[in-house]
Amino acid sequence: MLELKRIYWSRQVLRLAYAAVIVWLGVSVVLALMPKTNEAAGPGPSSPAEVFRGMSDEVLAAVIAPGAFALVLAIAAAIIGARDVRRRDPVRRFTRQQRRDGMARADGRCEMEAGFRRRCSRAAEHGDHFYPWSKGGSTSLQNFVAACARCNRAKSARIPSPGQQERMERRRREYVKHEAAVSVGERQPLP
Repeated sequence: MLELKRIYWSRQVLRLAYAAVIVWLGVSVVLALMPKTNEAAGPGPSSPAEVFRGMSDEVLAAVIAPGAFALVLAIAAAIIGARDVRRRDPVRRFTRQQRRDGMARADGRCEMEAGFRRRCSRAAEHGDHFYPWSKGGSTSLQNFVAACARCNRAKSARIPSPGQQERMERRRREYVKHEAAVSVGERQPLP
């Protein structure tokens, strides 16, 4: 659970950093393109080429810092993505036995979260990786979640938040008899 929390929050910080860099980049370009009021400096450039060159130099100088930060973020995201690929379980599909056991554990109902943080009431049609397979989630019964088609599509390949994981485990305590079968989410170790 601790590892999944760390992964979720590190990805959220990375997303926020990307958003901040985009805003920083946009503000820098807008400020660089705004006309300067330098009446004491004398006459400005005379030809349109000099005006364009001056503007492009200012824009280039304004985007160097946010551009470098964006490059560092892109490298960090590439490293994280490469580790996820290396971590992928060689088996993508749940076995028939895992699927049978997971569906029986869920009583054939969707285990995902519906409105007001309650359990979805639809029949389970799919076996989903709670922690996405594409992000290194293992193909194990602990990572199996029974889901209806709508909830499965809505979740997609997103990493569930720590709150979603806690609520799933709390809901499972209501219908699972063995305490060991309540935990959800498992990640493949790095090779």
